[in-house]
Amino acid sequence: MEHSKQTIAVFGEALVDDFGDHQVLGGAPFNVARHLAAFGQAVLMVTRVGDDANGGRVRAECARFGMDLAGVQVDAERPTGRVLVERSGDGGSHRFAILEDQAYDAIEAGPALAACAEGAPDTLYFGTLALRAPQSQRTLARLMEADTAHRYLDLNVRTGVTERCVYHSLHAADVVKVNEEELENLFGWYTHLRPVTDDMRDADVRNACATLMRIFNLQGLIVTLGPRGTVYFGADGGLVEAPPAAMPGALVDTVGAGDAFSAVFLVGRARGWPLEQTLVRANEFAGAVCCIAGAVPSSLDFYRPFIDSWLA
Repeated sequence: MEHSKQTIAVFGEALVDDFGDHQVLGGAPFNVARHLAAFGQAVLMVTRVGDDANGGRVRAECARFGMDLAGVQVDAERPTGRVLVERSGDGGSHRFAILEDQAYDAIEAGPALAACAEGAPDTLYFGTLALRAPQSQRTLARLMEADTAHRYLDLNVRTGVTERCVYHSLHAADVVKVNEEELENLFGWYTHLRPVTDDMRDADVRNACATLMRIFNLQGLIVTLGPRGTVYFGADGGLVEAPPAAMPGALVDTVGAGDAFSAVFLVGRARGWPLEQTLVRANEFAGAVCCIAGAVPSSLDFYRPFIDSWLA
């Protein structure tokens, strides 16, 4: 496999989803970073974990995927991030309790700046959950002041993520990925239009998206539509649609599908794939992840067919 020399920095949470009887490593940025590494992309994960067993699991997972630990900080006081997951009893859905004052809330600027100066990333991926706390907010702002890397925002409107946080995140981004529900949130907050988002070609939807892109000076807006595929709105008013991919097996769950999409989108950008091809491949990989339990496969063999097809 040809390895890409272009480094992608991934800023945000590495945490543990705690189901009570078992725990699973996660956090959208950490999921994206692991996928990137598996595809042979140079990746710098910038996060903070506790000096505890879960922090050791995160570092061991970095080693399993061949990721450099230069950006993984260790906090002597705060625990590794944890999300409590409870089955709600209706249709197999779950309730999530995102704990406060976790290690990823306190990512320090000094070590992060040093790691990024050494890694010299071309792209900076960031989400919103790690920006709920002032310390990590300030660190990301310092990173953005220090270099001109292309900025990709995976917007996640979750508990603890305020509209103010979303506003500042959008202003910091070049390209933003949202799902339909998040897009409707943005329409409600920042435009006078509240179009129904079933048809992305609808004039009102396109006008509202153009308004968002103008307000936040975005180069691109990606809207993932689940079983209906993906749409990319460009700053020039163009629209690129990618159909949903045929899943290679039965649907198991959709956990991590968005993270899988983001990872392949970033791989495609780093390797210079045409936009439409990138979107199609990102949909394909996201669909495959929906056929496994959880956000990241247990075996690296999962990636081999995609590597052989796309990167050989």
